[in-house]
Amino acid sequence: MTYKRSAGLLLFRRTGDGSRPEPGNGAGNGAGNGVEVLLGHMGGPLWSGKTSGDWAIPKGEYGPEETPRDAARREFTEEIGLPPPEGEYLPLGEVRLSSGKLVTIWAVEADLDPALMVPGTFTLEWPPHSGNVQEFPELDRVAWCTPEMAQNMLIPSQLPFLERLLVLLKA
Repeated sequence: MTYKRSAGLLLFRRTGDGSRPEPGNGAGNGAGNGVEVLLGHMGGPLWSGKTSGDWAIPKGEYGPEETPRDAARREFTEEIGLPPPEGEYLPLGEVRLSSGKLVTIWAVEADLDPALMVPGTFTLEWPPHSGNVQEFPELDRVAWCTPEMAQNMLIPSQLPFLERLLVLLKA
């Protein structure tokens, strides 16, 4: 059986003491050793009312003609609307989802202003079976978050990547 594959980039930045108070403005509560990660809130009507577990690492699917790293860079541009950052790509490995999809993520140290995001879009029939096709942003916003905040915000299947990044940064 052939499973789908997905790849993405988890941006992180070092903030000194990590004490800035609000998500989107460099969220922080003093924990996480002064590190923040960039997460995107999933767009579309299925995610609009959610309050936790509805943020994700920018990523997307790719086919056999593309390498995972190239796909991660392309998907970053498609979802965020900005070029992928240059720098050292730190492999965070793979996670196989219950659906069988294999997700591969790299971490990259970079800074990005969330206000510069120009999200990519997708079309969806909404409401279902209505015949009304609408366009929605893939991610409706991005924000810098401390690791502690990210643990509550990330969809559960992506938590291993956050944990791996934190271990890597302590080494």
